[in-house]
Amino acid sequence: MLDQLATRGRLSVAEGAELLGVSEATVRRDFHELAHRQLATRNHGGIVATSVAYELPYRYRSAAADDDHTRIGALAASLVEQAQVIALNGGTTTTATARAITATERDPKSEPLTIVTNALNIATEVVLRPHVRCISLGGLARPESYEVSGAIAMTTMEQLWFDVAVFGVDGLTAAEGAMCTHDDEALIVRTMMERARTSICVAAGAKIGARALTSICAAKKVTDLVTTHAADAGELDRLRAAGVTVHLA
Repeated sequence: MLDQLATRGRLSVAEGAELLGVSEATVRRDFHELAHRQLATRNHGGIVATSVAYELPYRYRSAAADDDHTRIGALAASLVEQAQVIALNGGTTTTATARAITATERDPKSEPLTIVTNALNIATEVVLRPHVRCISLGGLARPESYEVSGAIAMTTMEQLWFDVAVFGVDGLTAAEGAMCTHDDEALIVRTMMERARTSICVAAGAKIGARALTSICAAKKVTDLVTTHAADAGELDRLRAAGVTVHLA
């Protein structure tokens, strides 16, 4: 439907039903969902294209499965508020979280949400949202994760303050804290957390209790953890004892 909208600029309910071979009731529900995700604007009898670029359909199809990342992202998105400044590092879980945050229905009269990220793929998606202000950190890009790091990224980030830092990890334990594989990534995340009021770690259950090479921070520095029911229950209890609020998706 977005492919057709990109070509035509607008679609009526009748046109959508004819193009896709479905009922008009189905098309109305789809139009409502597109408007809810702020990928189109409803008008009388149909929808019109917004300023969102329509290379998005592939990305939405690739993330459509109800997997761990999608559930974690949706729950993490519910923990942030409109008009906040949110910093995110790179990774599959933070990407899902960024999608969920920017797809949330918003009050058009509110101040814009601000996303600050060192992940090129997140910035590419976020910048297309008309209600979101995007700040992309410069620096040296790592192709396997789309993340930038180094002195340029650090210099930019040290001029900013955040309401929330949302970050992914390669491991999290109560004893060793949050960890990742690369030391430059750890420095970026640590600085994000230091400059944020609260921090939300988003991690699939397999990451809880796992260890990685480089320390990001102690467990007590993590405000909230959003993970899955597959996470080790004993480790979750130890994290709660360290002061982390645990949310299970």
